[in-house]
Amino acid sequence: MEEKTIKTEEIFKGILLHVKKDEVLLSNGKMSTREYVLHPGAVAVVPITEDDKVVLVKQYRYPIKQVLLEIPAGKFDFPGEDPLECAKRELKEETGYTAKKFIYMGYIHTTPGFSNEVIHIYLARELESGKMSPDEDEILEIEFKDLDEAVKECLDGKITDAKTIAGIFKAYFFIRNKMPGQY
Repeated sequence: MEEKTIKTEEIFKGILLHVKKDEVLLSNGKMSTREYVLHPGAVAVVPITEDDKVVLVKQYRYPIKQVLLEIPAGKFDFPGEDPLECAKRELKEETGYTAKKFIYMGYIHTTPGFSNEVIHIYLARELESGKMSPDEDEILEIEFKDLDEAVKECLDGKITDAKTIAGIFKAYFFIRNKMPGQY
């Protein structure tokens, strides 16, 4: 089922995204074209207070022309950046919170049909509030939501951001001690 790259063409190289177009040989002997986006990688953090409130951020997402409710997240600042350090930075910048405890909950491939983006997901506990310092092009509002309510909103379509849905469900099962092998 593997595909062999025959030819690669760079289509676009921007600040965030790098678009390529490859000619590939399929395992059945046929040729095809693959257009895809290279992404530097990112982290997402599910900050949950002692009373099970998820700290979320509201922000306008230009590509879909909507305000979304999301967990704090951000891309790596440089190749090879430690995901935990990135998670700490993004949590502080976007919410003002710091955490004494970060628990790695794995990673997700966000859109493997056209991008290599990987988002590492952390649960942040033992939170301490502080002052937000978002990037100058970020306009964010914080919203607190009970964990059970956040799960419900993921299920009923009020929360639609994929990393947020994945992060909230991972955190929910972790906190409720329902991780595989722990039933």
